[in-house]
Amino acid sequence: MEEEFEFDFNKDAQNSVERYEEMIRNQDQYFFDAQAFEYIIDNYIEKNDPVKALQVVEFALNQHPYAAVFLIKQAQLLLFTNQVDKAFAALEKAEMLEASEADIYVLRGNIYHNLERNAEALENFEKALGLAETTDEILLQMAYVYQNMHDYENAIVYIKRSLEQNMENKDGLYELAFCYDILDKQEESIQFYQEYIDNDPYSYAAWYNLANSFHKMDLFEKAIDAYDYAILIKENFASAYYNKGNALVQLDKYAEAIEVYKQTFEYEPPNADTYCAIGECYEKLERMDEARSYYKKSVKMDSKMADAWFGIGVTLNFEERFFESLHFYKKALELDEENPDFWFAIADAYYKLGQIEQSVEAYYKVLEYNPLDIEAWLDFSTVLYEQGKLVEASETIAEAIKNNPEAAELYYRMVAYLFALGQTQEAISYLETALTTDPEKHYILFEYLPQLQDNRLILEVINKYIK
Repeated sequence: MEEEFEFDFNKDAQNSVERYEEMIRNQDQYFFDAQAFEYIIDNYIEKNDPVKALQVVEFALNQHPYAAVFLIKQAQLLLFTNQVDKAFAALEKAEMLEASEADIYVLRGNIYHNLERNAEALENFEKALGLAETTDEILLQMAYVYQNMHDYENAIVYIKRSLEQNMENKDGLYELAFCYDILDKQEESIQFYQEYIDNDPYSYAAWYNLANSFHKMDLFEKAIDAYDYAILIKENFASAYYNKGNALVQLDKYAEAIEVYKQTFEYEPPNADTYCAIGECYEKLERMDEARSYYKKSVKMDSKMADAWFGIGVTLNFEERFFESLHFYKKALELDEENPDFWFAIADAYYKLGQIEQSVEAYYKVLEYNPLDIEAWLDFSTVLYEQGKLVEASETIAEAIKNNPEAAELYYRMVAYLFALGQTQEAISYLETALTTDPEKHYILFEYLPQLQDNRLILEVINKYIK
């Protein structure tokens, strides 16, 4: 028996689902019009039940064999359940029935995109462009394909075309920021977002991306202003508060940054990154108990937060609890074993504990991972010098200069070591290089070896450059 059920969407849409489920229970055949079937299918898709949705499609195609819409839905569901070949076959049939249906080509383009068959994906999206009423999403899909091909210039072209049609598309604005970032074209990015804001001054996403571009160019005041506009438009915009906090940190405004970071908790649950960032601010303000408390909150939330473990160590080091600090530095190192900052802190802690051999080993690690760290070279050479290893200290600085030929500090330090070794001529030669590189820093020499202030030869050379 076939019972007819006419679908009245406004009257009771849910009724169609109940009628369908009743039909299945009774192992019966009811008739549904196409609109009712669409609603039933979408109902199961929303409930994340693609198997039941596919069953409904089968019924729909039995009753409406010439409706391409059900073949397209079938292809979507087959794709969702990883039946790619069957999805292609369903789209073939749909195309035979209704070749002017844009969704066929959009879906096929998406499948090709997933298979990284980029040329075929673009070809299908291009077809869809000619058929669809609204094309902003299709243009964005094409941009994703170009991103896949690492052709970010073309991706930008398509994202902009998409945004021209739909100013509200937040995804487009974020993708554009991503492409400009990859190409390191922050100036172009800033120009685009400023023009965009002229047309749509209430776009919080545009203000946010503009702020991020300013941030990347180290224009922190401008970034903060733009974050403020984003927050003004969208009060619960947690990411804007967080990034504003980061910008304030760059300006050494730690107390303000703490307040802004804490505001994120009003709009999203606290997370380990924000706790760690607050900890760092308290650390910079030398409020070590509060810093440690936030670092601990961070690792409690995420035990893999290396920076927070390290931060706990830094607070203990500040209190001269060197042995305890080592424990936390090592926890950080377990999570990020090539981090030169962690090795530097460990080298320093061992040195302060009088464990010179371990300190030296750690310094070697620092400089292996970051040979551009001038402070580390200087500190390492000091450790060697204090152990009476004058030759090794001078050799270490020679290696440092090789890696950092512009660093005047290294040349001044070399002068001190060469004088200590009695190699006066060579010392003078290095002193001249140091003075040529940066005459203002000559005081470093006397800080390190105060007795050189009475050395007539050195004073003559310095006066020649200072005048």
